[in-house]
Amino acid sequence: PLLESGAPMSSLLAFYQTHGLLALFVAVFVEQVGAPIPSYPFLLLSGAQYTHSAVYALLAVVLASLASLVADLLWYYAGRRYGQRILTLMCKVSISPDTCVRKSELSFAKSGAATLMLSKFIPGLSTFAPPMAGALGMRLPTFLLFNFAGSLLWAGSGVALGVVFHQQLNQLMATLSEFGGMAVMFIVALLALYVSYRLLRRWSMNRLRARIPKIQALELFDLLQSEANIKVLDVRGTVDGMAWEASIAGAEAVEMKRLQAALPEAWRASDVLITFCACPNDASAVKAASLLRKQGLEAWVLHGGIEAWQQAFPNVKSSSGT
Repeated sequence: PLLESGAPMSSLLAFYQTHGLLALFVAVFVEQVGAPIPSYPFLLLSGAQYTHSAVYALLAVVLASLASLVADLLWYYAGRRYGQRILTLMCKVSISPDTCVRKSELSFAKSGAATLMLSKFIPGLSTFAPPMAGALGMRLPTFLLFNFAGSLLWAGSGVALGVVFHQQLNQLMATLSEFGGMAVMFIVALLALYVSYRLLRRWSMNRLRARIPKIQALELFDLLQSEANIKVLDVRGTVDGMAWEASIAGAEAVEMKRLQAALPEAWRASDVLITFCACPNDASAVKAASLLRKQGLEAWVLHGGIEAWQQAFPNVKSSSGT
């Protein structure tokens, strides 16, 4: 048994011991679908429960990986079907809507498909990586390979830690049960600190956003039709072999790190640089425009990003960034 006879059990442990591996499968699936319910404790409990049974420990890893894969497949197909719209919807219910898509974009731009192997270990990225892969057009076999490998690595690490630290887990569960309400208050306090940190980040981003000039989609269209010397920069993450479903014709796809290096003379010769992204509140575009303005260039943000452009001009031919 995970806890010795007579030791008080927490509700988490009681739920797990009642439903076993089914509880593990459901917990992982629910978390990966997007519910704010951590499933990693169930992996730890599985490792501690099956310390002396390699077969059941392996079964726990496989079931958890399959649960994760099923949930991620749902998000992958949602990304393929609805593209940026599903990411925007997810960000609207995220605790950090200004950075959720930007972090996912940058991770894919840096690591490509390998992002799926690492995403389970990064808060926030775990949920956004599958629909991002779908929206970017990642092939299904590639997604299945890297996603399942990442799920196995994540689930295996949890079960392995449970096996190694089963004695400490016994003591921890007993302590939490003993302190009861005090332990809950401590956890709530930690959660409050995390939320406060995120709110502070959002406030800082709002201050930066207020200082950057905005341009509406109709105004940008008029500028593109005129003889104005402007350059449109697509700062959404790019990945070799994958691309966003649409962009603004003539826009140049740019990685964020490039904006911190020496800039092309053509940019410096432009009257204004227009940045756009696919983030709620134009987070990536604001960050890019801020970097450009620090280098002395005139930079504006397309308000509403690619979504606003497509809504304003649904019939205007667009193409992937060049």
